[in-house]
Amino acid sequence: MLKNQAQASTSDILVPMISAVDPDKLFDCLPSSLRPSSESPSHPSETGKNLTNGNLSEKQEVAVYTPPTLIDPRFVPLLSKLAQQLVQAGHHAQCLKLYRDARASALEMSLKNLGVEKLSKEEVQKMQWESLEAKIGNWIHFMRIAVKLLFAAERQLCNKIFEGVDSLKDECFAEVTSNSLSVLLSFGEAVAKSKRSPEKLFVLLDMYEIMRELQPDIEVIFEGKACREMQESALTLAKRLAQTAQETFTDFEEAVEKDATKTTVADGTVHPLTSYVINYVKFLFDYQSTLKQLFQEFGTSGDESNSQLATVTMRIMQALQTNLDAKSKQYKDQALTYLFLMNNIHYMVRSVRRSEAKDLLGDDWIQRHRRIVQQNANQYRRVAWAKVLQCISAQGLTSSGGTGVGESGSGGASRALIKDRFRSFNIQIEELYQRQCQWTVPDPELRESLRLAVAEVLLPAYRSFIKRFGPLVENSKNPQKYIKYTPEDLEKMLGEFFEGKAAVEVRR
Repeated sequence: MLKNQAQASTSDILVPMISAVDPDKLFDCLPSSLRPSSESPSHPSETGKNLTNGNLSEKQEVAVYTPPTLIDPRFVPLLSKLAQQLVQAGHHAQCLKLYRDARASALEMSLKNLGVEKLSKEEVQKMQWESLEAKIGNWIHFMRIAVKLLFAAERQLCNKIFEGVDSLKDECFAEVTSNSLSVLLSFGEAVAKSKRSPEKLFVLLDMYEIMRELQPDIEVIFEGKACREMQESALTLAKRLAQTAQETFTDFEEAVEKDATKTTVADGTVHPLTSYVINYVKFLFDYQSTLKQLFQEFGTSGDESNSQLATVTMRIMQALQTNLDAKSKQYKDQALTYLFLMNNIHYMVRSVRRSEAKDLLGDDWIQRHRRIVQQNANQYRRVAWAKVLQCISAQGLTSSGGTGVGESGSGGASRALIKDRFRSFNIQIEELYQRQCQWTVPDPELRESLRLAVAEVLLPAYRSFIKRFGPLVENSKNPQKYIKYTPEDLEKMLGEFFEGKAAVEVRR
């Protein structure tokens, strides 16, 4: 009789228990800062992704999550009474099955409507990076909604219905949520086990952050012996993500040093590898607190984790520098070798000075690398301009006691030799102009500084040479063949160096 009564009551009462929660209702339960924008109402991947940096901005209020009401509260006392009757009649298994079938399907449908997909490890591994990155952004948001809203609401409902029936409370909750949690965690596991690549580091850190953020909630919601395995699965995923992120970090350092791309920048400008690595390091500093926590996962103390981050960053910078040194040797023109190193190391220094890396790497690192920039600039100037300056040097032109008469002048210098020096100078300066106008110094301040450094050596030497030896050719036939340029002409030409102009444009 009681069994028939229970079954009759069940058929009437279970109907509202199998309804899923509408996604819009779930979004309304989120803090306003985490709700999807009006442009993307159904898949708030960007919202989730932008708010996974460990914690919300300190200026924002503490996020408040309001788990949804899963069934009409009027039915809760009736369901609770029915559960007690079934248990008292010895129908534990029937009670568990009825509750699990109703609530598990409702929960799974809620997640499906939200956008959660059941993907195999193979499907995840075959996915193109752009698609996978978008799905990871969604997964982060889904994890937060599932744990803080749906699983929390299921736990609240289970506690109310099975109040006083502790033997079934945790078991029923575990049965209802087990499959849904497994679907979510299996995606995380598949990503953690997929092939490592540098661009995955940041999404791995995002995933690690959300698992750490949710860990306290998981411990509370999935309490009890029946849920212990589920709790451990979540903790295992967090550790696996941490391990994969750390391995990816190590891979990146090695990849930077061993990058063997034969791509040379013909104009000596900043290499794509340099900008890629520097941007990578900048992004790392958005995850400072996460990285410190990650280092602590592997036994590093709180104080040491800060210095470890500095050490890793320095190693990445050194790996980049080592690679740039190797790439610089691909240039046949040694002057371009030094210009390339100057450009790239200057880019590193400037980027560090303008980022949070400055505090971590320190002034000593900045000053040391500024000196390297200056050394390369000096070496460029020495190598590129040595022959030109030799042409307008008095060395080898004069002999002691010379009077400067007839075919000789200015200390005994030969007119023919002076003409030859002017011819050589003109050829050298034109070749440099043709070539080095195509070279690039992208930083305006550094470019102007380098031009000035050349001008400070070249122009006084040229003026002195013309003043001293010009008279020897000025009275000869076609003197403009020899003194083709005034100091002002040279200054104007220098003003076009390092602009990266095309050869045709330079000839014009």
